[in-house]
Amino acid sequence: MKRSRRILALLLAILLFSGAAFAVYAGDFYRADDYALEALESSEDITVTAYDKYIAFSPPDPVKGLIFYPGGKVEFTSYAPLMRECAREGIMCVLLKMPLNLAFFDVNAASGIPGEFPYIKEWYICGHSLGGVAASMYIQKHYEEFEGIIFLASYPAADLSKTDLKALSIYGSEDGVLNMKSYIKNSADLPRDTAEFVIEGGCHAYFGSYGPQRGDGEARITKYKQTAVTAEKIIEFTGG
Repeated sequence: MKRSRRILALLLAILLFSGAAFAVYAGDFYRADDYALEALESSEDITVTAYDKYIAFSPPDPVKGLIFYPGGKVEFTSYAPLMRECAREGIMCVLLKMPLNLAFFDVNAASGIPGEFPYIKEWYICGHSLGGVAASMYIQKHYEEFEGIIFLASYPAADLSKTDLKALSIYGSEDGVLNMKSYIKNSADLPRDTAEFVIEGGCHAYFGSYGPQRGDGEARITKYKQTAVTAEKIIEFTGG
């Protein structure tokens, strides 16, 4: 009986320690900066609407939509500037909110969103870093609903090579976080119609607006420039 109690006490202690450790891990994330928060305000040309699980950036009369999976341990609102830039060019942007800022906890977050905006005729999916990995896992099973996928400093974790999707892969030349060995290895899973673009002077963190990221390289351009270039390439890719 005493031995059973000791084992039970040990298991309880392990569970409590694991829970506390995970709480600390989940609470340590990159937060949106003031530039990102400013981009959440509606204006004459862009309506920003917050829902329970996402924020929508709506331009007048959009016909194309973009669903965005944020990077791991990054506050989802950090990507508001990029969403706003794309919306200015007529793309309806849906920025997903993830549990504990980790897209792997809700890979299917995009489910049902196209149906909520029936006036959008073409849909694309996009993700930054681990968000792109999660997006690839979702679109593999729902590729009929989308025209293409965009990877920002990311790569697929699912085989998309047999789909008729088109893809765009963008990363910064100074990225110190993206694992290039995995990037090259997983490129075999990209759709046949895939384009790549390297942002000269860009880094990993500047796809969002949340400050410097541990392990990243030193950017030679501003976050404003990287946001603008990324939006421009997305617009070109979607035919906007």
